[in-house]
Amino acid sequence: MSNANVLPLLEPDVEPCCPPLNERPLTAEEAVRTAAMFKALGDPVRLRLFSAVASHEGGEACVCDISDVGVSQPTVSHHLKKLKEAGLLTSERRGTWVFYRVEPSVIAAMGRMLTSKE
Repeated sequence: MSNANVLPLLEPDVEPCCPPLNERPLTAEEAVRTAAMFKALGDPVRLRLFSAVASHEGGEACVCDISDVGVSQPTVSHHLKKLKEAGLLTSERRGTWVFYRVEPSVIAAMGRMLTSKE
């Protein structure tokens, strides 16, 4: 029996990166941030890795659980680094393993951006 308590994850008060695309034209800064996110997801391997982390139980995945995407381990590391640089993932080292988590506001912000305003 474990004495560990599971604490709920709280989303920080993070503003979405950009408004819905049909609300107003993006500023230059918003366009750069948004393009970096979508460019990172434009690679099929990166998209699979992002999806694997996002859909993993608890919203967090060890690199050992998601590296079976048909490329070598160094290539997986490269793609995960690109996803982190784009602000899509965060990581935490625990012993010899690295655990990845989708940045809390990313999926909601991307969804809002692509949804038409009502």
